[in-house]
Amino acid sequence: MGQHLILSVVGARPNFMKIAPIHREIARTHGLAHFLVHTGQHYDDALSRQFFNDLDIPEADINLQVGSGLHGEQTGEMLKRLESVFIRKKPDIVLVVGDVNSTLAASLAAAKLHIPIAHVEAGLRSFDRRMPEEINRVLTDALADLLFVTEEAGMKHLEREGIPREKCHLVGDVMIDSVLHALPAARERAAPRKEEMGSAYAVMTLHRPSNVDDPEQLASIVRALGAAPRTIPILFPVHPRTAERLEAFELLDTIKAYPHIHLLPPLGYLEFLGLLESARFTLTDSGGIQSEAAFLGVPCLTMRDTTERPQTVERGFNHLLGTNASIIPEAIHRILADERKPPVPLPLSDGKASQRIIRIIQNRLAERTASGS
Repeated sequence: MGQHLILSVVGARPNFMKIAPIHREIARTHGLAHFLVHTGQHYDDALSRQFFNDLDIPEADINLQVGSGLHGEQTGEMLKRLESVFIRKKPDIVLVVGDVNSTLAASLAAAKLHIPIAHVEAGLRSFDRRMPEEINRVLTDALADLLFVTEEAGMKHLEREGIPREKCHLVGDVMIDSVLHALPAARERAAPRKEEMGSAYAVMTLHRPSNVDDPEQLASIVRALGAAPRTIPILFPVHPRTAERLEAFELLDTIKAYPHIHLLPPLGYLEFLGLLESARFTLTDSGGIQSEAAFLGVPCLTMRDTTERPQTVERGFNHLLGTNASIIPEAIHRILADERKPPVPLPLSDGKASQRIIRIIQNRLAERTASGS
């Protein structure tokens, strides 16, 4: 009997962290082969290569180089190109991760070709339909045959949406698998910058359209950073989208003038993770960083009204600030006034989520082979 082919689709850097432990698990599992497709949704080739190197996995087998565009344009182009890849490769299952446009495009292409779909990070809900990621999550989960869920709340969301219980599997967060695998190298990679910054610093990321595409909102965030306590430096690796908006809205010189804000180019996964682990706090609008920070015991100030990762809030490590940037300075003051708490273990945060996922997929494929379907 030949190998079963799992074809995975990634498109944006957060996907890479989720696929890395799955790729390693497939590689050591007898009877499974892996073909990795990068849609090129995030199209910085050098940075993509760095992420694959940092995560200790080979580059994608094929890069479709779709690039940026309006949501419909980008998703449609990915759907067209992925469909031809699926027809040519004939995978036994298509595996998608996260909630980006590549996730939805791959799911639509696979569903119309009657190829089973596995969705990693299923069941996450912010209940904010203004976020394109929320639309992608809901639609992907409706199409998926195997839904791999990170936390108990996700199981409840899927049940409410009428998705059969037998499709849903609580396996934990594959991002934690990546963190545990990468931490030794991450500490080494981040050591020079940590030594330069001293014992106390914070890290910040900002990239969501709701925060950076509105000139008034971005200006209010920049003003709030200027009013933040200057006793602690804030390292700010600037996302390309954010850098473009700061320049276009004539805010770049303003933020550069703040002595406690250290603008950096985008960082690789290892250096950022190493910096995050030792940070006094993180200020972010990212989804994945909320989980990583909670796992590492780093207080997280999230510049969003909602989160799809409620257990990070329930365990006291994630604080939703909403979109009113004026409260950022006070929130930072409160964090600095409190002692840093030790990490509280998240359920199923044992670094074995990818093992659970691949065992379930392997069993499902064996059942299909035995039944002749």
